[in-house]
Amino acid sequence: MFAKACPSRPTLEHVTGRWGSLTMSALLDGPLRFNELRRRVDGVSEKMLSQTLHALERDGLVHRDAQPTNPPRVDYSLTPLGRETAERVLALILLLEERMPEVLEAQRAYDAR
Repeated sequence: MFAKACPSRPTLEHVTGRWGSLTMSALLDGPLRFNELRRRVDGVSEKMLSQTLHALERDGLVHRDAQPTNPPRVDYSLTPLGRETAERVLALILLLEERMPEVLEAQRAYDAR
């Protein structure tokens, strides 16, 4: 993974980026439609969410299920690999949320120097 040409690097970026990690964590609760997901991941633009979902789908972490109804219905869910990955990412997110007071204190101390 430390090699410049390692094929895991783009996927790591997709998973650990702000929108990728939040999108995958939101999908842990079950399938969501695009607008449900957009509301759940507060602050993500339609364009960014679309790009994130495409990248995660290409990486085999998210499944896109387009149903031929009128109007069309598209649901997004995690694949087995996506679920395993999202569980680990969520553990990191929860750790950081729990330890935010320490992080904020470290930031204040750094900025004061």
